[in-house]
Amino acid sequence: MQNKYLAMTPPMGWNSWNTFTWNINEDLVCGAADALCASGLKDKGYEYVVIDDCWSLKQRDENGRLVPDPEKFPHGMKAVADYVHSKGLKFGMYSCCGTHTCAGYPGSFEHEFVDAETFASWGVDYLKYDNCYKPKHMDGEVLYKRMSLALRNCGRDIVLSACNWGNDEVSRWIRSAGAHMYRSTGDINDSFRSFADIALSQIDNLAYSAPGCFNDIDMLTVGMYGRGNVGSVGCSDVDYKTQFALWCMFSSPLMLGGDLRCMNDFCLDLVKNERLIRINQDEESRPAFVATKSWNDKIVFAKLLSNNEIAILFVNFSESKCGVPFYFENIGISAASGYGLEMTDAFTGECIGVKKEFMQMHLEAHDCACFICKLKK
Repeated sequence: MQNKYLAMTPPMGWNSWNTFTWNINEDLVCGAADALCASGLKDKGYEYVVIDDCWSLKQRDENGRLVPDPEKFPHGMKAVADYVHSKGLKFGMYSCCGTHTCAGYPGSFEHEFVDAETFASWGVDYLKYDNCYKPKHMDGEVLYKRMSLALRNCGRDIVLSACNWGNDEVSRWIRSAGAHMYRSTGDINDSFRSFADIALSQIDNLAYSAPGCFNDIDMLTVGMYGRGNVGSVGCSDVDYKTQFALWCMFSSPLMLGGDLRCMNDFCLDLVKNERLIRINQDEESRPAFVATKSWNDKIVFAKLLSNNEIAILFVNFSESKCGVPFYFENIGISAASGYGLEMTDAFTGECIGVKKEFMQMHLEAHDCACFICKLKK
């Protein structure tokens, strides 16, 4: 029987796709596990090491089972999983609800139960489940329910990361299907416009996250700087700062997509920031909401945290420096109440004092400001 407390906060870890795509192998995956530990990321909660597409042979074996590519994984997947587990981490893999994966490898369509048993026998803890090559006559909701049942009866606790890109009004049914996280958007690329558009597209869906099932707005590109499969454009440090703050505020799973072996100090410090991670991993997992919106490019988000705290995120989505206003009335703090917010900068830990009624942050293009606040008179 599956652990009913699985994924009660957004899963955290690393996925191979954004940087390495088909160029994956046993040494790279074990190296990623080593890097999670050596960098201190494991100590901050990043625990899943996930292999994405392109890990198998193009044909199943005579018993209808998936076969790891022996050139990429000469010791087999069980050995890789054992190595990841020896580091105190968890191991993830990839499949697809269609006949083939997005890169043309065997999918799990009508092999759901045997594949779930295979993954369990290898020691898999997490399955990213994609949506390519799905037969047109098949209901996607049924296929995700099918794999969910298979995983729940495979004899091992396995997180189901559903990846149907937001199709079929997925937010309305995916929690009932048994998934622990679900993609609600198309694929990210390493550019400001990509992650900004993804975040803005999910404002109406922020409430569709709760303990046990989180809205996944895709793997982070923090630290890629234009390198890898989804690179080419690249982001600045300011862009990455805003991307990570948005993902934390939105309760999205924090799955890193860069090369962990060469992440610079700025990006490592950013994704290890305990205050930002605390916003993402808050035990109540309450969704963020829009506190003040000035057009579509100057937005303040708020999120109620445990311990009677409130997270506030100012974002300048525009291409020029501007003021981003915040009206305290919009989160329920009226001027007549006499209360304000004692605000601590989530990036630096500096307390800027108690603010009341109204404030405005002047931010450079693409920049943000994030605070953890307590109600004070």
